[in-house]
Amino acid sequence: MADDAMKPAVTADVFTSEGYYVASCREIFAVTQGASFEEMVANLQEVVQLFLEGEDPADYGLVPNPSIVLVYECEPVNA
Repeated sequence: MADDAMKPAVTADVFTSEGYYVASCREIFAVTQGASFEEMVANLQEVVQLFLEGEDPADYGLVPNPSIVLVYECEPVNA
């Protein structure tokens, strides 16, 4: 994959489930959770780092040392 087509970030979809914040990555097989949003973010950073350790990020269409983008699913607004 050419460098210009590489994604600069891992995208993680974030939602709540049974009182936990859960993050599931789109580009790599990585899922984590936390009792608080901050704990989930820290766990996500660690799981992404561990997943990519010893791997070539280009194999997943990612630049070296990608950032993490969170997409948070909110409950609908009741009008």
